[in-house]
Amino acid sequence: MPFNTSKIASLTGAMLTALAAQSSFVEAASKEKCFGVAIAGQNGCAAGPGTTCAGTSTVDYQGNAWSLVDKGTCLEIDLPDMADGTPRQPSLEALERDLPS
Repeated sequence: MPFNTSKIASLTGAMLTALAAQSSFVEAASKEKCFGVAIAGQNGCAAGPGTTCAGTSTVDYQGNAWSLVDKGTCLEIDLPDMADGTPRQPSLEALERDLPS
C-alpha cells in the first residue's frame, strides 16, 4: 500500500499542534498574573479599563494591567516609587493606581 504523504503531513501537523498546546498549558500553569508591573505597551491581554488587549496599556506600572511572571515571584518584584515617593507594590489582583487619565 503506497504512503499518502498529505495524510502523513496532516497527522504530523496535528500531533505537533497538540504537543505545542500541552507545552503552553504546562508553561502557563507555572506562571501567574502580576498586576502593576508592566511597562506601557507590554501588558498581557484583557488588562482592564484603559486597555483592550495585550500591549495596549498606556501607563508604566498601570495597576489594572498585568504581565505573566513565574509563579511565586510577583510579590518579590522591585518597582520604582511613585512620583510622590510612595512605594509601588506589585499585586496578584488589579490595583487602583497608575491608571490612565
